[in-house]
Amino acid sequence: MVNQIRILQTPSFKKSVKKLHKNQKADLDKIVKVLMLNPLLGEQKKGDLAFMRVYKFNMAKQLTLLGYSFENGTLVLELMALGAHENFYRNAKKLF
Repeated sequence: MVNQIRILQTPSFKKSVKKLHKNQKADLDKIVKVLMLNPLLGEQKKGDLAFMRVYKFNMAKQLTLLGYSFENGTLVLELMALGAHENFYRNAKKLF
């Protein structure tokens, strides 16, 4: 589909990733590679978070949500938020 894609990370996403263990980072890397191949996998949000897509996956046997945006014209995958379902959307609204 896409030969070249840029991946950007917001500062809050980088901060969340810093706190992860090695096995969690490995799970996250696999999911990012999957999203690079098919960025439309995540669910498009509505309302205040209409700019964001959210992909749900298991990281170390725990449901985790990855918030990102994808711009097809410029081929940019921007990773915005990462966390458990609890308070994920509330915290995402505060960030943006």
